[in-house]
Amino acid sequence: MAELFDKRGGFRRLHSFTLATIVQVETLRFCRRFLTHDSREADRKFYDPKGRQYDQMTQAARSGRQNIIEGSERSATSKDTEVKLTDVARASLSELRGDYEIFILDQQELPWSAHSSEAKAVNTISLDDAAFTDDMVHESAKHALEQRKKYARWLDSNDAVMVANALLLIIGRALNMLKNQIEAQGKAFEETGGFSERLMTKRLEAREKSKAPSPECPQCGKPMRERQSAKGAFWGCSAFPECKGTRPGEAPH
Repeated sequence: MAELFDKRGGFRRLHSFTLATIVQVETLRFCRRFLTHDSREADRKFYDPKGRQYDQMTQAARSGRQNIIEGSERSATSKDTEVKLTDVARASLSELRGDYEIFILDQQELPWSAHSSEAKAVNTISLDDAAFTDDMVHESAKHALEQRKKYARWLDSNDAVMVANALLLIIGRALNMLKNQIEAQGKAFEETGGFSERLMTKRLEAREKSKAPSPECPQCGKPMRERQSAKGAFWGCSAFPECKGTRPGEAPH
């Protein structure tokens, strides 16, 4: 019998969450380092006179990470909500990727080709599985920083275009992971249903258990069903009208 509630949480062990954490932290750092409000410092930077680009990029990065968290936490009672929030996370990171692309183009350069040595080096990096014990917040933050070190060669560069290109690739990898998560969540929903469906199943099971077993028909031996007539409740054969066997009395509840 299926459990009523799915397991919730577990997002801290997801590689997508680790990458989303790196992306949010590094986007905050990128914006502080390379976006400027001062046109006198606009050389090789992105001129953002009203700070809107800064806000949009940092908010998109935040939304990517936070919706992974919220979707995972809501999974216990709503697979539909989990899928939707995971998709919001993916959409937010896609928006952020577009901002990094525009930043690179604004510098009169192109995003790295997937066949370039730099892109291949970033894409071949493998993440370690998270090994947590009983201190999840501390250990997951430590894990993210440890994985970030693998990208430090690019993320710590003073070349804004290099940093932007590295983040483009990291975001792209996170997007692929989230796509796979959404597909897995949809498959799980097909197999086990949602919370509402399981709740109804539980109710029907409880209702059936509360019913007394049906007596056997005195004529054919088949189980009987409670029926109503003008004179009150009685037992009637489940094979009616082939069998017209009855028993008097109201079915016990």
